[in-house]
Amino acid sequence: MIPYVPIKWWPAVALSVALGLPPAPAAAQDMPRVRRTIQALTAPAMHGRGYVNKGEQKAAAYLRKWFQELGLQPLAPDFTQPFTLNVNTFPGALNLELSLGMLRFPVLGHSRKLRVGEEFIAAPDSGPGTVGGAFSAVPLVRFDTLAFTDPAAQQQLVQRRWHQGGLVVRAADEQRLATLPQPVQQHIDSAALRITLVPKLTASLAPRQAGQMRLQVLESVWNKIPSTGSGPTVALVAARVDAVLQRQYQTQNIVGFVPGRVQPDSFLVVTAHYDHLGTMGRKAYFPGANDNASGTAMLLELAAHYSRPENRPAYSVVFLAFGAEEAGLVGSRYFVDHPLVPLSRIRFLLNLDLLGTGSEGATVVNGREFPAQFQLLQRLNDRSHSLPSLAARGRAANSDHFPFSERGVPAFFLYTRGGITAYHDVQDRAETLPLTAFAGTFGLLRDFLNTLGASSSPAR
Repeated sequence: MIPYVPIKWWPAVALSVALGLPPAPAAAQDMPRVRRTIQALTAPAMHGRGYVNKGEQKAAAYLRKWFQELGLQPLAPDFTQPFTLNVNTFPGALNLELSLGMLRFPVLGHSRKLRVGEEFIAAPDSGPGTVGGAFSAVPLVRFDTLAFTDPAAQQQLVQRRWHQGGLVVRAADEQRLATLPQPVQQHIDSAALRITLVPKLTASLAPRQAGQMRLQVLESVWNKIPSTGSGPTVALVAARVDAVLQRQYQTQNIVGFVPGRVQPDSFLVVTAHYDHLGTMGRKAYFPGANDNASGTAMLLELAAHYSRPENRPAYSVVFLAFGAEEAGLVGSRYFVDHPLVPLSRIRFLLNLDLLGTGSEGATVVNGREFPAQFQLLQRLNDRSHSLPSLAARGRAANSDHFPFSERGVPAFFLYTRGGITAYHDVQDRAETLPLTAFAGTFGLLRDFLNTLGASSSPAR
Protein backbone atom coordinates (compact mmCIF):
# COMPACT_ATOMS: atom_id res chain seq x y z
CA MET A 1 0.00 0.00 0.00
CA ILE A 2 1.22 3.50 -0.78
CA PRO A 3 1.05 5.88 2.19
CA TYR A 4 -1.07 9.02 2.21
CA VAL A 5 0.80 12.02 0.82
CA PRO A 6 -0.35 15.51 1.90
CA ILE A 7 -1.31 17.72 -1.02
CA LYS A 8 1.08 20.46 0.06
CA TRP A 9 4.05 18.05 -0.10
CA TRP A 10 4.61 18.69 -3.81
CA PRO A 11 8.01 16.93 -4.18
CA ALA A 12 6.50 13.69 -2.86
CA VAL A 13 3.54 13.96 -5.23
CA ALA A 14 5.85 14.63 -8.16
CA LEU A 15 7.98 11.63 -7.16
CA SER A 16 4.97 9.31 -7.03
CA VAL A 17 3.95 10.52 -10.50
CA ALA A 18 7.44 9.96 -11.87
CA LEU A 19 7.37 6.42 -10.51
CA GLY A 20 3.94 5.80 -12.04
CA LEU A 21 2.33 5.03 -8.68
CA PRO A 22 -1.39 5.56 -7.98
CA PRO A 23 -2.66 6.98 -4.70
CA ALA A 24 -3.66 4.52 -2.01
CA PRO A 25 -7.16 3.06 -2.41
CA ALA A 26 -9.63 4.59 0.00
CA ALA A 27 -13.35 4.91 0.50
CA ALA A 28 -15.04 5.77 -2.78
CA GLN A 29 -15.53 9.47 -3.54
CA ASP A 30 -12.81 10.83 -1.32
CA MET A 31 -12.22 14.56 -2.00
CA PRO A 32 -8.63 14.68 -0.68
CA ARG A 33 -7.88 11.76 -2.96
CA VAL A 34 -9.56 13.58 -5.85
CA ARG A 35 -7.26 16.54 -5.25
CA ARG A 36 -4.23 14.26 -5.19
CA THR A 37 -5.31 12.59 -8.43
CA ILE A 38 -5.70 15.93 -10.21
CA GLN A 39 -2.38 17.18 -8.86
CA ALA A 40 -0.66 14.01 -10.04
CA LEU A 41 -2.14 14.21 -13.54
CA THR A 42 -1.24 17.89 -13.90
CA ALA A 43 2.26 17.64 -12.42
CA PRO A 44 5.26 18.76 -14.53
CA ALA A 45 6.38 15.12 -14.57
CA MET A 46 3.37 14.34 -16.81
CA HIS A 47 4.52 16.91 -19.42
CA GLY A 48 0.96 18.02 -20.06
CA ARG A 49 -0.11 14.44 -20.86
CA GLY A 50 0.91 15.02 -24.46
CA TYR A 51 3.28 13.64 -27.08
CA VAL A 52 6.63 15.09 -25.97
CA ASN A 53 8.68 13.12 -23.44
CA LYS A 54 5.95 10.45 -23.54
CA GLY A 55 3.71 12.46 -21.27
CA GLU A 56 0.54 10.66 -22.30
CA GLN A 57 2.21 7.28 -21.72
CA LYS A 58 3.18 8.32 -18.19
CA ALA A 59 -0.44 9.28 -17.55
CA ALA A 60 -1.60 5.96 -19.01
CA ALA A 61 0.78 4.07 -16.72
CA TYR A 62 -0.63 5.98 -13.75
CA LEU A 63 -4.18 4.95 -14.70
CA ARG A 64 -3.15 1.39 -15.36
CA LYS A 65 -1.82 1.18 -11.79
CA TRP A 66 -5.09 2.62 -10.52
CA PHE A 67 -7.13 0.00 -12.39
CA GLN A 68 -4.90 -2.76 -11.05
CA GLU A 69 -5.11 -1.51 -7.46
CA LEU A 70 -8.89 -1.28 -7.66
CA GLY A 71 -9.16 -4.84 -8.92
CA LEU A 72 -10.84 -4.00 -12.22
CA GLN A 73 -10.86 -6.70 -14.87
CA PRO A 74 -8.94 -5.84 -18.07
CA LEU A 75 -10.76 -5.54 -21.37
CA ALA A 76 -7.43 -5.90 -23.17
CA PRO A 77 -4.00 -7.22 -22.13
CA ASP A 78 -2.63 -5.07 -19.33
CA PHE A 79 -5.71 -2.83 -19.63
CA THR A 80 -4.21 -1.38 -22.81
CA GLN A 81 -5.78 -0.92 -26.25
CA PRO A 82 -3.01 0.50 -28.49
CA PHE A 83 -3.50 2.67 -31.56
CA THR A 84 -1.48 5.21 -33.54
CA LEU A 85 -1.90 8.78 -34.75
CA ASN A 86 -0.04 11.61 -36.44
CA VAL A 87 0.43 14.71 -34.30
CA ASN A 88 2.47 17.91 -34.60
CA THR A 89 4.64 18.68 -31.55
CA PHE A 90 6.94 21.45 -30.27
CA PRO A 91 9.68 19.77 -28.24
CA GLY A 92 12.51 22.27 -28.64
CA ALA A 93 13.03 26.02 -28.94
CA LEU A 94 10.04 28.31 -29.33
CA ASN A 95 11.15 31.93 -29.39
CA LEU A 96 9.63 35.20 -30.54
CA GLU A 97 11.27 38.62 -30.17
CA LEU A 98 10.02 41.91 -31.60
CA SER A 99 12.03 45.09 -32.14
CA LEU A 100 12.04 48.53 -33.80
CA GLY A 101 15.51 48.28 -35.35
CA MET A 102 17.58 46.15 -37.66
CA LEU A 103 20.54 45.73 -35.29
CA ARG A 104 21.00 43.33 -32.44
CA PHE A 105 18.02 43.64 -30.12
CA PRO A 106 19.75 44.34 -26.77
CA VAL A 107 21.70 47.26 -28.29
CA LEU A 108 18.53 49.16 -29.13
CA GLY A 109 16.64 48.69 -25.91
CA HIS A 110 13.35 48.53 -27.82
CA SER A 111 13.02 44.77 -28.10
CA ARG A 112 10.45 42.58 -26.46
CA LYS A 113 10.93 38.86 -25.96
CA LEU A 114 7.51 37.28 -25.57
CA ARG A 115 6.74 34.54 -23.07
CA VAL A 116 5.56 31.19 -24.40
CA GLY A 117 2.11 30.23 -23.16
CA GLU A 118 1.44 33.62 -21.60
CA GLU A 119 1.94 36.01 -24.52
CA PHE A 120 2.24 33.75 -27.55
CA ILE A 121 1.92 30.12 -28.61
CA ALA A 122 2.53 28.11 -31.75
CA ALA A 123 -0.42 27.45 -34.01
CA PRO A 124 -1.20 23.71 -33.99
CA ASP A 125 0.00 23.18 -37.58
CA SER A 126 3.08 25.41 -37.39
CA GLY A 127 6.11 24.18 -39.25
CA PRO A 128 9.71 24.59 -38.04
CA GLY A 129 12.02 27.41 -38.99
CA THR A 130 14.12 30.40 -38.00
CA VAL A 131 13.95 34.06 -39.03
CA GLY A 132 16.21 36.87 -37.92
CA GLY A 133 18.97 36.22 -35.47
CA ALA A 134 21.31 37.63 -32.87
CA PHE A 135 22.42 40.62 -35.00
CA SER A 136 19.45 41.34 -37.24
CA ALA A 137 15.71 41.11 -37.56
CA VAL A 138 13.35 40.70 -40.48
CA PRO A 139 10.23 42.71 -41.32
CA LEU A 140 6.67 41.92 -40.35
CA VAL A 141 4.03 43.31 -42.69
CA ARG A 142 0.43 44.00 -41.70
CA PHE A 143 -2.16 42.25 -43.86
CA ASP A 144 -4.18 44.81 -45.82
CA THR A 145 -7.87 43.85 -45.65
CA LEU A 146 -8.45 45.64 -48.96
CA ALA A 147 -7.10 42.45 -50.51
CA PHE A 148 -10.45 40.80 -49.80
CA THR A 149 -12.27 43.13 -52.21
CA ASP A 150 -9.74 45.07 -54.30
CA PRO A 151 -7.89 43.29 -57.16
CA ALA A 152 -5.25 46.03 -57.13
CA ALA A 153 -4.51 45.35 -53.45
CA GLN A 154 -4.32 41.64 -54.22
CA GLN A 155 -1.81 42.28 -56.97
CA GLN A 156 0.25 44.51 -54.70
CA LEU A 157 0.31 41.77 -52.07
CA VAL A 158 1.43 39.13 -54.59
CA GLN A 159 4.30 41.37 -55.72
CA ARG A 160 5.53 42.00 -52.18
CA ARG A 161 8.88 40.45 -51.28
CA TRP A 162 8.98 39.03 -47.79
CA HIS A 163 12.75 39.40 -47.20
CA GLN A 164 12.59 36.25 -45.05
CA GLY A 165 9.99 37.99 -42.90
CA GLY A 166 6.31 37.48 -42.48
CA LEU A 167 2.74 38.66 -42.20
CA VAL A 168 0.61 39.84 -39.29
CA VAL A 169 -3.12 39.16 -39.53
CA ARG A 170 -5.98 39.44 -37.06
CA ALA A 171 -7.85 36.26 -36.19
CA ALA A 172 -11.13 37.42 -37.74
CA ASP A 173 -9.35 38.21 -41.00
CA GLU A 174 -7.33 34.99 -41.05
CA GLN A 175 -10.54 32.99 -41.29
CA ARG A 176 -11.22 34.77 -44.60
CA LEU A 177 -7.83 34.10 -46.19
CA ALA A 178 -9.22 30.93 -47.79
CA THR A 179 -11.59 33.13 -49.84
CA LEU A 180 -8.72 34.88 -51.63
CA PRO A 181 -7.64 33.80 -55.13
CA GLN A 182 -5.26 30.87 -55.14
CA PRO A 183 -2.17 32.86 -56.22
CA VAL A 184 -2.69 35.26 -53.32
CA GLN A 185 -3.09 32.40 -50.86
CA GLN A 186 0.06 30.74 -52.18
CA HIS A 187 2.03 33.95 -51.80
CA ILE A 188 0.83 34.41 -48.22
CA ASP A 189 1.87 30.84 -47.47
CA SER A 190 5.33 31.51 -48.94
CA ALA A 191 6.16 33.93 -46.12
CA ALA A 192 8.55 32.46 -43.57
CA LEU A 193 6.31 33.45 -40.67
CA ARG A 194 2.66 34.22 -40.09
CA ILE A 195 1.55 35.83 -36.84
CA THR A 196 -2.12 35.79 -35.93
CA LEU A 197 -3.39 38.25 -33.33
CA VAL A 198 -5.93 36.56 -31.06
CA PRO A 199 -8.04 37.72 -28.09
CA LYS A 200 -7.13 34.60 -26.11
CA LEU A 201 -4.38 31.99 -26.41
CA THR A 202 -6.21 28.74 -27.02
CA ALA A 203 -3.99 25.83 -28.02
CA SER A 204 -4.97 22.70 -29.92
CA LEU A 205 -3.38 19.77 -31.77
CA ALA A 206 -3.06 19.05 -35.48
CA PRO A 207 -2.19 15.89 -37.45
CA ARG A 208 -0.31 17.88 -40.08
CA GLN A 209 2.39 20.52 -40.45
CA ALA A 210 2.35 23.68 -42.55
CA GLY A 211 5.27 24.83 -44.67
CA GLN A 212 5.73 28.02 -42.63
CA MET A 213 6.11 29.04 -39.02
CA ARG A 214 2.74 30.05 -37.58
CA LEU A 215 2.43 31.76 -34.23
CA GLN A 216 -0.46 33.25 -32.28
CA VAL A 217 0.11 36.42 -30.24
CA LEU A 218 -2.26 37.96 -27.73
CA GLU A 219 -3.79 41.06 -29.27
CA SER A 220 -3.52 42.90 -25.94
CA VAL A 221 0.23 42.20 -25.87
CA TRP A 222 0.73 43.21 -29.49
CA ASN A 223 -1.05 46.53 -28.93
CA LYS A 224 1.53 47.47 -26.28
CA ILE A 225 4.48 46.95 -28.62
CA PRO A 226 5.56 50.15 -30.43
CA SER A 227 5.16 50.07 -34.21
CA THR A 228 7.78 51.30 -36.64
CA GLY A 229 5.14 53.74 -37.85
CA SER A 230 6.50 53.91 -41.40
CA GLY A 231 5.25 52.03 -44.43
CA PRO A 232 3.70 48.58 -44.35
CA THR A 233 6.30 47.18 -41.92
CA VAL A 234 4.75 47.16 -38.45
CA ALA A 235 7.58 45.48 -36.55
CA LEU A 236 10.82 43.60 -36.91
CA VAL A 237 11.08 40.07 -35.70
CA ALA A 238 13.38 37.21 -34.81
CA ALA A 239 11.74 33.85 -34.24
CA ARG A 240 12.53 30.18 -33.97
CA VAL A 241 10.17 27.24 -33.93
CA ASP A 242 11.31 23.64 -33.43
CA ALA A 243 8.35 21.62 -34.66
CA VAL A 244 8.32 17.85 -35.14
CA LEU A 245 5.50 15.99 -36.85
CA GLN A 246 5.22 12.67 -35.03
CA ARG A 247 4.05 10.06 -37.53
CA GLN A 248 2.31 6.87 -36.40
CA TYR A 249 2.91 7.75 -32.77
CA GLN A 250 1.72 4.84 -30.62
CA THR A 251 -0.60 5.72 -27.79
CA GLN A 252 -3.44 3.88 -26.05
CA ASN A 253 -6.79 3.66 -24.37
CA ILE A 254 -6.85 2.27 -20.82
CA VAL A 255 -9.80 -0.11 -20.48
CA GLY A 256 -11.23 -2.12 -17.58
CA PHE A 257 -14.53 -3.18 -16.07
CA VAL A 258 -16.35 -4.52 -13.04
CA PRO A 259 -18.30 -7.67 -14.00
CA GLY A 260 -22.03 -7.57 -13.35
CA ARG A 261 -23.52 -9.93 -10.80
CA VAL A 262 -26.89 -10.38 -12.50
CA GLN A 263 -26.47 -9.56 -16.20
CA PRO A 264 -22.73 -9.47 -16.95
CA ASP A 265 -23.36 -9.27 -20.71
CA SER A 266 -25.19 -5.94 -20.35
CA PHE A 267 -22.96 -2.90 -19.98
CA LEU A 268 -23.03 0.57 -18.54
CA VAL A 269 -20.01 2.56 -19.69
CA VAL A 270 -18.18 5.47 -18.05
CA THR A 271 -15.66 7.33 -20.19
CA ALA A 272 -13.19 10.21 -19.84
CA HIS A 273 -10.14 11.27 -21.82
CA TYR A 274 -6.89 11.44 -19.91
CA ASP A 275 -4.72 13.12 -22.57
CA HIS A 276 -4.10 16.83 -22.96
CA LEU A 277 -2.05 19.28 -25.07
CA GLY A 278 1.42 18.49 -23.77
CA THR A 279 4.32 20.96 -23.90
CA MET A 280 5.22 23.92 -26.08
CA GLY A 281 8.89 24.83 -26.12
CA ARG A 282 11.25 23.73 -23.40
CA LYS A 283 9.43 25.30 -20.45
CA ALA A 284 5.71 25.82 -21.08
CA TYR A 285 3.27 22.98 -20.55
CA PHE A 286 -0.50 22.73 -20.43
CA PRO A 287 -1.61 21.19 -17.09
CA GLY A 288 -5.19 20.38 -18.16
CA ALA A 289 -6.71 20.33 -14.67
CA ASN A 290 -10.32 20.92 -15.70
CA ASP A 291 -9.74 19.45 -19.15
CA ASN A 292 -9.64 16.67 -18.30
CA ALA A 293 -7.90 15.63 -15.09
CA SER A 294 -11.24 16.44 -13.42
CA GLY A 295 -13.22 14.01 -15.58
CA THR A 296 -10.52 11.36 -15.23
CA ALA A 297 -10.64 11.76 -11.44
CA MET A 298 -14.43 11.30 -11.54
CA LEU A 299 -14.04 8.13 -13.61
CA LEU A 300 -11.60 6.78 -11.04
CA GLU A 301 -13.91 7.66 -8.15
CA LEU A 302 -16.78 5.81 -9.79
CA ALA A 303 -14.47 2.88 -10.47
CA ALA A 304 -13.44 2.90 -6.80
CA HIS A 305 -17.09 2.89 -5.77
CA TYR A 306 -18.23 0.01 -7.97
CA SER A 307 -15.12 -2.07 -7.33
CA ARG A 308 -16.03 -2.36 -3.63
CA PRO A 309 -17.75 -5.70 -2.86
CA GLU A 310 -20.79 -4.07 -1.28
CA ASN A 311 -21.35 -1.99 -4.45
CA ARG A 312 -20.86 -4.79 -6.98
CA PRO A 313 -23.17 -3.85 -9.88
CA ALA A 314 -25.94 -5.89 -11.44
CA TYR A 315 -24.87 -4.93 -14.96
CA SER A 316 -21.22 -4.82 -15.88
CA VAL A 317 -19.75 -1.32 -15.57
CA VAL A 318 -16.99 -0.51 -18.06
CA PHE A 319 -14.42 2.24 -17.48
CA LEU A 320 -12.77 3.64 -20.61
CA ALA A 321 -9.97 6.21 -20.28
CA PHE A 322 -9.40 7.46 -23.80
CA GLY A 323 -6.19 8.74 -25.31
CA ALA A 324 -5.92 11.33 -28.10
CA GLU A 325 -9.25 13.07 -27.53
CA GLU A 326 -7.51 16.40 -28.01
CA ALA A 327 -6.22 15.20 -31.38
CA GLY A 328 -9.77 14.75 -32.70
CA LEU A 329 -11.50 12.02 -30.65
CA VAL A 330 -8.97 9.55 -32.04
CA GLY A 331 -9.07 7.09 -29.11
CA SER A 332 -12.84 6.88 -28.87
CA ARG A 333 -13.20 6.56 -32.63
CA TYR A 334 -10.70 3.73 -32.56
CA PHE A 335 -12.60 1.96 -29.79
CA VAL A 336 -15.88 2.25 -31.68
CA ASP A 337 -14.20 0.80 -34.78
CA HIS A 338 -12.56 -1.94 -32.67
CA PRO A 339 -15.01 -2.46 -29.80
CA LEU A 340 -13.97 -4.57 -26.83
CA VAL A 341 -17.60 -5.02 -25.79
CA PRO A 342 -20.52 -5.33 -28.23
CA LEU A 343 -21.82 -1.83 -28.88
CA SER A 344 -25.34 -3.24 -29.07
CA ARG A 345 -25.03 -4.44 -25.47
CA ILE A 346 -24.24 -0.99 -24.06
CA ARG A 347 -27.33 0.15 -22.17
CA PHE A 348 -26.01 3.65 -21.60
CA LEU A 349 -22.74 5.61 -21.73
CA LEU A 350 -21.70 8.55 -19.53
CA ASN A 351 -18.84 10.69 -20.84
CA LEU A 352 -17.11 12.89 -18.24
CA ASP A 353 -15.21 15.98 -19.34
CA LEU A 354 -14.70 19.40 -17.67
CA LEU A 355 -16.06 18.56 -14.22
CA GLY A 356 -13.93 20.91 -12.13
CA THR A 357 -16.43 23.74 -11.60
CA GLY A 358 -20.22 23.64 -11.13
CA SER A 359 -21.40 26.79 -9.36
CA GLU A 360 -23.95 27.23 -12.17
CA GLY A 361 -24.78 23.55 -12.54
CA ALA A 362 -24.11 21.27 -15.48
CA THR A 363 -25.00 20.82 -19.13
CA VAL A 364 -25.93 17.46 -20.59
CA VAL A 365 -25.05 17.03 -24.26
CA ASN A 366 -27.58 14.68 -25.91
CA GLY A 367 -30.09 15.56 -23.18
CA ARG A 368 -32.53 16.55 -25.91
CA GLU A 369 -31.76 13.41 -27.89
CA PHE A 370 -32.67 11.13 -24.97
CA PRO A 371 -35.44 12.98 -23.11
CA ALA A 372 -36.51 10.04 -20.95
CA GLN A 373 -33.02 9.56 -19.55
CA PHE A 374 -32.60 13.30 -19.08
CA GLN A 375 -35.88 13.49 -17.18
CA LEU A 376 -34.64 10.67 -14.95
CA LEU A 377 -31.44 12.59 -14.30
CA GLN A 378 -33.47 15.71 -13.59
CA ARG A 379 -35.73 13.91 -11.12
CA LEU A 380 -32.72 12.48 -9.29
CA ASN A 381 -31.18 15.95 -9.09
CA ASP A 382 -34.44 17.50 -7.86
CA ARG A 383 -34.50 14.92 -5.08
CA SER A 384 -30.86 15.17 -4.06
CA HIS A 385 -30.11 18.83 -4.90
CA SER A 386 -26.72 17.67 -6.11
CA LEU A 387 -26.33 20.45 -8.68
CA PRO A 388 -27.87 23.94 -8.90
CA SER A 389 -29.36 23.15 -12.31
CA LEU A 390 -29.21 20.82 -15.28
CA ALA A 391 -29.48 22.05 -18.86
CA ALA A 392 -30.23 19.77 -21.79
CA ARG A 393 -28.31 20.30 -25.00
CA GLY A 394 -28.67 18.60 -28.37
CA ARG A 395 -26.24 16.57 -30.44
CA ALA A 396 -22.63 17.83 -30.50
CA ALA A 397 -19.31 16.38 -31.67
CA ASN A 398 -17.39 17.96 -28.80
CA SER A 399 -16.14 14.97 -26.78
CA ASP A 400 -15.74 11.20 -26.70
CA HIS A 401 -19.45 10.37 -26.44
CA PHE A 402 -19.91 11.38 -30.08
CA PRO A 403 -18.47 8.35 -31.94
CA PHE A 404 -20.66 6.13 -29.77
CA SER A 405 -23.88 8.06 -30.22
CA GLU A 406 -23.25 8.13 -33.98
CA ARG A 407 -23.25 4.33 -33.87
CA GLY A 408 -26.56 4.22 -32.01
CA VAL A 409 -25.24 3.92 -28.44
CA PRO A 410 -27.34 6.02 -26.03
CA ALA A 411 -24.91 8.46 -24.43
CA PHE A 412 -24.66 11.64 -22.39
CA PHE A 413 -21.74 14.02 -22.12
CA LEU A 414 -21.95 15.97 -18.87
CA TYR A 415 -19.84 19.04 -18.09
CA THR A 416 -20.11 21.58 -15.27
CA ARG A 417 -20.59 25.34 -15.65
CA GLY A 418 -19.52 28.42 -13.70
CA GLY A 419 -16.30 29.38 -11.98
CA ILE A 420 -12.95 29.60 -13.73
CA THR A 421 -12.81 29.86 -17.52
CA ALA A 422 -9.28 28.53 -18.14
CA TYR A 423 -9.44 26.26 -21.19
CA HIS A 424 -6.68 24.92 -23.43
CA ASP A 425 -4.20 27.31 -21.86
CA VAL A 426 -1.41 27.25 -19.30
CA GLN A 427 -3.76 28.63 -16.62
CA ASP A 428 -5.82 25.42 -16.32
CA ARG A 429 -4.02 24.42 -13.11
CA ALA A 430 -4.87 22.13 -10.23
CA GLU A 431 -4.33 24.77 -7.54
CA THR A 432 -7.01 27.06 -8.98
CA LEU A 433 -9.58 24.38 -9.84
CA PRO A 434 -12.52 24.91 -7.43
CA LEU A 435 -14.21 21.48 -7.73
CA THR A 436 -17.33 23.31 -6.54
CA ALA A 437 -19.82 20.61 -7.44
CA PHE A 438 -17.58 17.57 -7.76
CA ALA A 439 -19.00 15.70 -4.76
CA GLY A 440 -22.57 16.48 -5.79
CA THR A 441 -21.90 15.41 -9.36
CA PHE A 442 -20.45 12.12 -8.15
CA GLY A 443 -23.59 11.39 -6.12
CA LEU A 444 -25.87 12.27 -9.03
CA LEU A 445 -23.95 10.12 -11.53
CA ARG A 446 -23.84 7.21 -9.08
CA ASP A 447 -27.60 7.42 -8.54
CA PHE A 448 -28.19 7.65 -12.29
CA LEU A 449 -26.05 4.60 -13.01
CA ASN A 450 -27.67 2.67 -10.16
CA THR A 451 -31.12 3.40 -11.53
CA LEU A 452 -30.05 2.24 -14.99
CA GLY A 453 -28.76 -1.07 -13.70
CA ALA A 454 -25.64 -0.60 -11.61
CA SER A 455 -27.40 -1.20 -8.31
CA SER A 456 -27.74 -4.61 -6.66
CA SER A 457 -30.74 -5.36 -8.87
CA PRO A 458 -31.15 -4.13 -12.45
CA ALA A 459 -33.67 -1.48 -13.44
CA ARG A 460 -36.82 -2.79 -15.02
